Amino acid sequence: MRLVVFIVLCAVVVQPVVAVGIGWPWKTSPDAQQGLGNEPPSGWHDPADGGGRMLDYTTIRYGEPLNVIISGNSHPNVLTHEGLHKYAKSIGFSEECLGIHIGDLHGADLGDGDGRKDEQFLARQHYFPIWGTCWESLAGGNHFRAWQQTDTKAWFLAVSKEKYVGDHHQIIGDGYNIGRDYLVSRALRKGARIEWRKDLLEPGNEGVNHGIAQDGRVAVLTVDYAP
Repeated sequence: MRLVVFIVLCAVVVQPVVAVGIGWPWKTSPDAQQGLGNEPPSGWHDPADGGGRMLDYTTIRYGEPLNVIISGNSHPNVLTHEGLHKYAKSIGFSEECLGIHIGDLHGADLGDGDGRKDEQFLARQHYFPIWGTCWESLAGGNHFRAWQQTDTKAWFLAVSKEKYVGDHHQIIGDGYNIGRDYLVSRALRKGARIEWRKDLLEPGNEGVNHGIAQDGRVAVLTVDYAP
């Protein structure tokens, strides 16, 4: 009789221990792993957390939205200056016509401790081989400026669509959303992964250059391949 009672007690004690899987750490459930903090970092951070902002600087007050981020979780090659140039070419953009820049440089503060810094790359839509960006400079089209967040290596892009040179390259109506969506469509076609964020930019035109409203959405791209 005592033996039977002992066996029953052992079964009652052992059953919940086996159920939770103690002693088998390599079989930890995905939910448990997330609880342990093993989720990968985002590969970028909000510039506002370090005193920066998600508008660049065209004047002391006004700027253009940083509406695309290439995450620091992307392929290491994309996170270099040369790699960004190659990636831009792979999605239909290239360096300025004959390497000549006309106009003011934009600044940006990405909250990485560097303060406000000048744009590090300006890419224009490459309509056709060799002289494609020269045509964009004349006829207008999509273009972006880029800055790198030093502590995460992420690229922050200000993307827009501009008018032809006779209109002094002013941004077209809804040009910030249109330019962003054009670049995103090209990136997705090449296999980039995307996350849309609505918590980084206020929708509307407050503080936005030319007074052109934008929808407040930021595309976070992760590029897993080397261009």
